[in-house]
Amino acid sequence: MAMIDSFLQELEHEAKTTRRVLERVPANQLGWRPHPKSRTLGELALHVAGTPGAVAKLAVQSEIQPPDFKDPAPKSASELIPALEESVATAKQLLGAMDDATLNATWRVKRNGQEVMAMPRAALLRSIMLNHWYHHRGQLSVYLRELGVPIPSIYGPSADENPFS
Repeated sequence: MAMIDSFLQELEHEAKTTRRVLERVPANQLGWRPHPKSRTLGELALHVAGTPGAVAKLAVQSEIQPPDFKDPAPKSASELIPALEESVATAKQLLGAMDDATLNATWRVKRNGQEVMAMPRAALLRSIMLNHWYHHRGQLSVYLRELGVPIPSIYGPSADENPFS
């Protein structure tokens, strides 16, 4: 099995969980934020939906400039699941073509010609595409809890849902 296959299997599995969380985002609360410095619910949810595809687009390049991070907000909650589906499809398509040599090759971020970050592409996918995605999905579940929205099962029972009973 190629190294990329394990990333793609994990992506597919976690996309189902992410979908369950995004389906709970209340349409009438997209502008809510827990703190003035925090993203709004809509911004965070759209970031969660788009992370796999956005990171895959960076990963196919061997070198990038630091990205200009923007937090677009969805106009409605109905945009979230299509955004997730498009993002996951993009990631699967772009990453599916990577062989082990590509995954082990060094990926770089350079600012004004100076290297500011370098790591094997596989490490980028693990840390930013997947771990970073889970981190923000966890934040999103806290936002939902604060809004009184029942939390779906993520890695087992939540206080609101038990897939084992």
